[in-house]
Amino acid sequence: MKSFLFVLSLCLLFMISCGEKKSDSQKEKPESVVQKKEANNWIALFNGSNLDGWTMKIAGHPLGENFGNTFRVSDGILSIRYDAYGDDFNNRFGALYFNEKLANYRLKVEYRFVGETAPGAPEWGFRDSGVQFHSQSPASLKTEQPFPVSLEYNLHGGNGTEEKPVGEICANGIFVEINGKQNSSYCTPPTVKRTFHGDQWVTLEIDVNNGKITHFVNGEEILSYENPTYNPDHEIAKTLIVNGDTSVKDGYISLQSNSHPIDFRKIELLTY
Repeated sequence: MKSFLFVLSLCLLFMISCGEKKSDSQKEKPESVVQKKEANNWIALFNGSNLDGWTMKIAGHPLGENFGNTFRVSDGILSIRYDAYGDDFNNRFGALYFNEKLANYRLKVEYRFVGETAPGAPEWGFRDSGVQFHSQSPASLKTEQPFPVSLEYNLHGGNGTEEKPVGEICANGIFVEINGKQNSSYCTPPTVKRTFHGDQWVTLEIDVNNGKITHFVNGEEILSYENPTYNPDHEIAKTLIVNGDTSVKDGYISLQSNSHPIDFRKIELLTY
């Protein structure tokens, strides 16, 4: 009888111990699952080491030629520089394109302007760049074509005193609807205006979801519009219209090289 009670006691202790371990495991599981889910959903498009997964196109140069080492990576930073361009930028506008076509997503990019505008750059080039999206493929650009048919989250940096808001929408060969009305100019200012001076890091986000597009800066919504369509009167855009359907549902994203040095340290994507 004593031996039976002793064995029974051991079994009870074992069951209690297992129950406590299981309870502890259940308490920890939700947090770890959430962390894993977040890590798996946000995809790093820039690996911090090289330009794998990206292709450059600079006006006047063939696809894939990194003229002047314009696009470079060092110490985990993707930089755009013009130190090998000499004394004349010569309208060599370009962009670095992510290789996959995208439809519905949220793009998050950390950037900062640095240094001086390249010699021979246009006046508007001072602290000006952009993230292009819903773009035609880089392979379809003509050799001398400076900008793709695309939408652009325009990047501006202040000069220390004057306001120069970031995040306007520039539309090349594409129409959008802002407050129910079609855009009437190439670029349209953001509704909420924020200017960032100096070399500080800034976070932009572009949310593209079934025809509705929203711009954010540092987590704040600054502009919203919808229903992008190709302009049938635009020389290149009209070639992208299929079977009379002018709607723009997808395209490529890219980082502009507009003549002012700029750095990127995080480029992340959340797909819907």
